[in-house]
Amino acid sequence: MWKRTTIDAKSAQADTETKADFASGTPEQRDDRITIDVRRLRKLYGDGLAVDDVSFSLAKGQICGLVGPNGAGKTTTMRCLAGLITPTDGCLRVAGFDVSRGDLSPSLLELKRRLAYVPDDPPLFDDLSVSEHFDFIGRMYRVDRHRKKSDELMQRFGLWDKRSAAATSLSRGMRQKLAVCCAYLFDPQILLLDEPLTGLDPPGIRLLLETVRERAEAGATVIISSHLLAMIEKICSHLLVITDGRTRFFGRSENLKKQYPAATTLEEAYFAATEPHDQPPSARAEFLDGTVGETPITFAIGDYQSETTA
Repeated sequence: MWKRTTIDAKSAQADTETKADFASGTPEQRDDRITIDVRRLRKLYGDGLAVDDVSFSLAKGQICGLVGPNGAGKTTTMRCLAGLITPTDGCLRVAGFDVSRGDLSPSLLELKRRLAYVPDDPPLFDDLSVSEHFDFIGRMYRVDRHRKKSDELMQRFGLWDKRSAAATSLSRGMRQKLAVCCAYLFDPQILLLDEPLTGLDPPGIRLLLETVRERAEAGATVIISSHLLAMIEKICSHLLVITDGRTRFFGRSENLKKQYPAATTLEEAYFAATEPHDQPPSARAEFLDGTVGETPITFAIGDYQSETTA
């Protein structure tokens, strides 16, 4: 893990300028297709640096694979985006709301109506049945005709026969399906899935990936994390590769392989990106296309920042 207990003057100045830039604009003034905008995210736990200088932007309809080895900082990044933990430094705008402070402001509460975060081991309600989970989420988010949508989701994900079963009686895979379905129920604009394939059998994996693609086609922005790129590469429009809390790559999926010409497959390029290097990621970063139509997307890899327009 990268460790640093002090922030150098250059980083501090850059963070101040970034925050000022965020504060100067309102969600309405920014292109509404950009739904996730992360700039210089840094998160410290004590003197341990879990995430360091991560920046990227995503738009509606995009699926970003957040990949890296165990302990790379994937879950910390997602929890910061979800407003569950407060970043040490950096600016994060999700669905038009600034979540950098992490407080229970009205804007953060409104964000939670538009965002669903499914953690690796989703905490379900032990005293509720499967159908009662759907009913609770439907009422809490005021979903129109939530019982009809609940029935459709239960049937599609093979939960119908378990609708009266308590959450404690479900297998690991069934619990994962239930958590994902509860997230789908209120049609979030932002969908954060942390290792969602854990515990699923092959048909369940295929179904989950199929529905993730459908959500993106309907306009949602999806981040799906995994330490196994081969499991998710076919559905991802973008990849964010993190190791030791730092960005090794961000851009369109096909550009990862272009950055490592010797690699014959995307998986080989991923391994090349995550293996130890003498140089820090910022020294090896190359400009990659990050545009959506005519929309300029500002992003940074390490200390490299640029803006491009298609």
